[in-house]
Order: sequence, then C-alpha cells, then structure tokens
Amino acid sequence: MVSGSYLKQARGENDNFPDNLTLVKENVRKADWESAQHHLEDTEKAWEEVLPRIQFSMERGEINNLTVSLARARAAIMAQDKPGALMELEEAASHWHRLGN
Repeated sequence: MVSGSYLKQARGENDNFPDNLTLVKENVRKADWESAQHHLEDTEKAWEEVLPRIQFSMERGEINNLTVSLARARAAIMAQDKPGALMELEEAASHWHRLGN
C-alpha cells in the first residue's frame, strides 16, 4: 500500500490524470461544454492508463468511487449541468488525492 503515491504519478502526457481533470473543471466553469467533453475523455483515458498500475496496491472502494464520479461527471456535462458537473469533478479529485495516502 505504500507504493500507491508513486504508482499514480504520471509517466507521460497521456496519463496525467490531475492535469486533465483540472482542464475539465476550467471548461465547465466557462460553460465550454464541447471542450469539457473532450478533456473528460482525455481524463478517462488517463485513468484507464493509471488503473492497471494501482489496482493491486490501492483501496478498491476508492478506485470504484473515482470511476463512478467520472461517469456522473460525464452525464452532468452532457446535460450541461454546471453545478452537478463541478460537484462530481471535485469528488473525483478528492478520491484521487486519497488514493495512496
């Protein structure tokens, strides 16, 4: 469980989950829904790259909760629900920070 913080660090541009998540939040704040959708896809791809590295050393509940938060954020962005999207994105960020800590 100690290796979690190391394993979730970005190895390149494609797996930088926190940076991608920040971009999505900025897009939602500006109500730029098309860019938010695009950056959320990048965020989900980054999560898919990080997940195999961390799945055996992290709390399964936190991993599942983060995945659910991203799915809910996707729905809120499709509905152009700014408060809902921001809430789910902040929850995803919270789960990310708890992983490995």
